[in-house]
Amino acid sequence: MTLMRVLPFTKFLLEQAVSEGDCVIDATAGNGHDTLFLAQLTAGSGKVYAFDIQEDAVLATRERVKDFGNVEVILDSHAKIEHFVKDEIGAAVFNLGYLPKGDHSIITKAETTLSAIGQCIHLLKENGIIVIVIYSGHEGGSEERDAVMDYVQQLPQTKFNVLKYQFINQQHSPPFLVAIEKKAVRK
Repeated sequence: MTLMRVLPFTKFLLEQAVSEGDCVIDATAGNGHDTLFLAQLTAGSGKVYAFDIQEDAVLATRERVKDFGNVEVILDSHAKIEHFVKDEIGAAVFNLGYLPKGDHSIITKAETTLSAIGQCIHLLKENGIIVIVIYSGHEGGSEERDAVMDYVQQLPQTKFNVLKYQFINQQHSPPFLVAIEKKAVRK
């Protein structure tokens, strides 16, 4: 057996949760890799909403998913998800930190991230999942990491399963994954 790295494990969890036709969110589009992956998982019959505050990220994402008509790339904060998304979602993905190969002074922040996570939880269908990859090795990253961890640890266990997936023997603040699964209501 080989342990999955954080990003492959993130994709594995999304594959388990997302079905063809689902509405899904990429809360931090970046270069569009997760947006493309979600577009493929929803098989064109679903809807993918991708958010980023940087025009370069939006342009890169639009280029990456140009062959998919089911993707809406939005130049706006993920804190405004509910302004754009009205349907129940099967999944959401976040990559916290800064845009790779972009301006490292533009980072995700605890206030908007917690708002976005809360909005996704509100929209999440039963057995849906929110996956959050936390990069915290940059200035401001540890504050956001701590705020997210405090928030998710307080989610009621009767309604949510919360997983932390992390390699604990690596140096230099390696990324780790937090997954929030909405439990099905027992009848």
